[in-house]
Amino acid sequence: MLKRIITGICLIAVSLPILIFSDTWVFPCAIAFVSVVCVFEMIRCMGMHKKIAMTLPLYIFSLIFPFLLRGFKANAFFVAAIAVMAIIFYIAYIFVWVIFSKGKVKYNDACTLCLTVFYIIFALNLIIYIRDYNRFMSGAYLYILIFIGAWVTDTFAYFTGVFFGKHKLVPDVSPKKTVEGAIGGIVFCAIGFAAFGLVVSLIDKTASPNYLYLIVSGLFIAIISQAGDLIMSVIKRHYSIKDYGNILPGHGGLLDRLDSMLAVSLGVEGIIIFTYLTHIPLF
Repeated sequence: MLKRIITGICLIAVSLPILIFSDTWVFPCAIAFVSVVCVFEMIRCMGMHKKIAMTLPLYIFSLIFPFLLRGFKANAFFVAAIAVMAIIFYIAYIFVWVIFSKGKVKYNDACTLCLTVFYIIFALNLIIYIRDYNRFMSGAYLYILIFIGAWVTDTFAYFTGVFFGKHKLVPDVSPKKTVEGAIGGIVFCAIGFAAFGLVVSLIDKTASPNYLYLIVSGLFIAIISQAGDLIMSVIKRHYSIKDYGNILPGHGGLLDRLDSMLAVSLGVEGIIIFTYLTHIPLF
């Protein structure tokens, strides 16, 4: 546990300056680095890391899209068009490999590779999108909810499970997760969202947090966060590995640490869309 806590503190210490300077090129550089490492960990999990010619385009996509999003933030449709073209290109490219590999590249593996890696790239780049593109709301506030949702849920689900966990949640997928831990993560995430609203109101006097909406959003995001964690655990179990990597002592790989954040970024974007459609303000 001590190793896990120390690593967590170090991660927060590294992450805070990146979040503080999120309006600079430091932010897309960090997202690009994380994206490349996570893509590599997923590809290695599937045993395809030595197939360089087949996987190289995925590394290129994960590297350049954070910079495209930041560089062309005045033209979201341009970046979206490039993304769609890249996906279509790669799907065609990888199935050419399936056809001519003489059985060395399986159809199921090709489908899984496309689905998981594009999920990783899309979810990480969505953080920049939420930070830069939400003109009708304050992206500078909203993108932080992604980190709060993932970190608070993970942290309190872990400690609540350690101290109070008795009933296994889904032992076949993640043997250590408990029902009590899941509930703890949900409750504290809702509290964290409400606390964040209070902090924003103290920093920005023009902000008017909708605390009820923030609490409900926190409950929703905590569930999404834990679902994202379990999804990645299912993939690990399928490929018979314990962790995606060992870059983070006590945690495993970057993908082991960020699995819930990937899902949370999608969840926060969902809240933004719901807010836009219903005109119920968060702030």
